[in-house]
Amino acid sequence: MPELPEMEHYKLLLQEKIQGKPITAVAIQREKSINLPTEAFIQQVTMQKVIGIERRAKYLIFYLENGAHLLLHLMLGGWLFYGKAEEKPNRTVQVQLSFGDQHLYFIGLRLGYLHYVTTHQLQEELQHLGPESLDPNFSLDTFLDLLQTKRGALKTTLISQEFIAGIGNRYSDEILWHARLLPKRKVTELDQEQKVRLFQSIQTVLRRAIQLGGYMDNPFYQGDQKTGGAMGRMYVHGQEGEACPRCGASIVMAEISSRKTFYCQMCQK
Repeated sequence: MPELPEMEHYKLLLQEKIQGKPITAVAIQREKSINLPTEAFIQQVTMQKVIGIERRAKYLIFYLENGAHLLLHLMLGGWLFYGKAEEKPNRTVQVQLSFGDQHLYFIGLRLGYLHYVTTHQLQEELQHLGPESLDPNFSLDTFLDLLQTKRGALKTTLISQEFIAGIGNRYSDEILWHARLLPKRKVTELDQEQKVRLFQSIQTVLRRAIQLGGYMDNPFYQGDQKTGGAMGRMYVHGQEGEACPRCGASIVMAEISSRKTFYCQMCQK
């Protein structure tokens, strides 16, 4: 499932490609991917200018000229492609937004969705989310205060969207490896230095993944050389049996909170 770095990367690309442009046509191939009847959705969205695109946690928010929003969650298997009709990947498209002869294709939305929402509905949908870890106002002191309320395992804590928004299964493993902390470790067992290290690792790992273009397999546009650059640069996630890049010991996999979790038994303490 795409996490904060992937959605942030998409946000930056979409701001470059479609921000300030009107949606000239809408095509819906799967009505379950939207939250209105097809004709109503098309009527509300067509010819609306996209005046801004922002990310919140694992969501993207398209701000429309009429004051409404499109709320996107890709869930498991969803991805985006932007280009002309002849450039479209040979995949089933659930939703298509057109910008003249260029189109934004929403692919793999079997679980994901693109909803048309009011500002009030948007606030209700996102109200459960914790703070953004890369927000300039998210300080070490804020992080330490949040940790005071937690008692569970580090892995479980990091993937809780109510704790910090946007971190999922993949990057929780990467963060804990970077911080040299075992995912089964309890929050209450950490000393001050380890808490500081965890905060710093959250910042470092997520920013690095954004710079690399996230892990998505598929390019965002024809000729895109950046999207997915993080896939081959994972420290431990998905690397069971491989050598730890820090100490050389074999990376192991265990299930924590029903999630496959990858870590190094030797250098994570």
